[in-house]
Amino acid sequence: MAFHTFEKTTTMKFQPFLLLLFVSSLIFAQEHSHTSSRVITFPDIPGYKTLKTDLHQHTVFSDGNVWPTIRVMEALRDNLDVISLTEHLEYQPHASDIPHPDRNRSFNLALAEAKDHDLLIVHGSEITRGAPMGHNNAVFIQDANKLLNEKAEPVFAEAKKQGGFIFWNHPAWYAQSPKGTPVLSDFQKERIKNGELHGIEVINTGDYAEESLAIALENNLTILGTSDIHGLIDWDYVEKGHDRPITLVFAKEKTESSLKEALFAGKTVAVFNSLLVGKEENLLPLLKACIVVEEALYIDKTSILKVTLKNVSSSDLIFENQMPYTFYSSSPVFTVPAESTKTLQIKTLEPLKSVNLTLKALGAYVAPKQHPTVTWEVKIK
Repeated sequence: MAFHTFEKTTTMKFQPFLLLLFVSSLIFAQEHSHTSSRVITFPDIPGYKTLKTDLHQHTVFSDGNVWPTIRVMEALRDNLDVISLTEHLEYQPHASDIPHPDRNRSFNLALAEAKDHDLLIVHGSEITRGAPMGHNNAVFIQDANKLLNEKAEPVFAEAKKQGGFIFWNHPAWYAQSPKGTPVLSDFQKERIKNGELHGIEVINTGDYAEESLAIALENNLTILGTSDIHGLIDWDYVEKGHDRPITLVFAKEKTESSLKEALFAGKTVAVFNSLLVGKEENLLPLLKACIVVEEALYIDKTSILKVTLKNVSSSDLIFENQMPYTFYSSSPVFTVPAESTKTLQIKTLEPLKSVNLTLKALGAYVAPKQHPTVTWEVKIK
């Protein structure tokens, strides 16, 4: 009887402990889990890996509101391949609370957090000036401390010396350009001439500036899209129904050297939700890879061809029919939802063995107001 009493008492004493252990384990797992239902996905294209990057982010080490480790966790939840924490070199509003004479500190903290994960952390900083110089990011730098200089020209020269890839941030930002349109000043022209400016943001936060795209094309600058996140990705994007803006970089492999080579070569597409912006030679293979023809067959004994398309990307893709054939029971403008399918019924008028599915991608831009047209050769059963 005494034994049973002891056993019962001991069990009762351990029950709260076991419950606490279970709850603690659950909380720990949730806090350290990097899985999410919001993953951003895009397919590789022939000969290249498609790297999902966000090269413009901030933390409390400049004017952001989170610790660098949070940026790493967010990137893992979003299924990104590469991030850069580009803290303002000169603008340090939290300096009285977080004094840090070492401008590399944010990068080092993020690097340590990412060491056990398949995420590249690229060393970067933001060079902060008023118009006409504006804000610029330098990534692939070696030492951010050496970029601290009152004069802008030596900063760009030092970033180039360190092997940096430098791009112009939000050139249409109304705080710098009151008309909301970028102005290519003599300062930027000189930087381009000196090999000290290599890219330009055409998408920053929720803003797409087609004038920036025109500047990119006219000056052979790499096209970029970034979140420029200061708060939480969840608050600023996900809870508003958006993915963060990113740059897809088409690299030979997932390494920093290959990424750098691809950025300097301009092999990019900027993405924000269903908006895709890039040079035609980069956009066309991406769009072709995003759509997979799952089925193509005629309905019974008719000349109506049923084609099922699967979108393997996380962006809704909007198309307009450009074929000589029209659709049965469908609008010529349609959407293939992200990671879902759409079935078209094409009136070919006579049975065919194959058909060229030719569509204009209305959500994509290869130049201001210019959409690319994509063709898939469809073999018919």
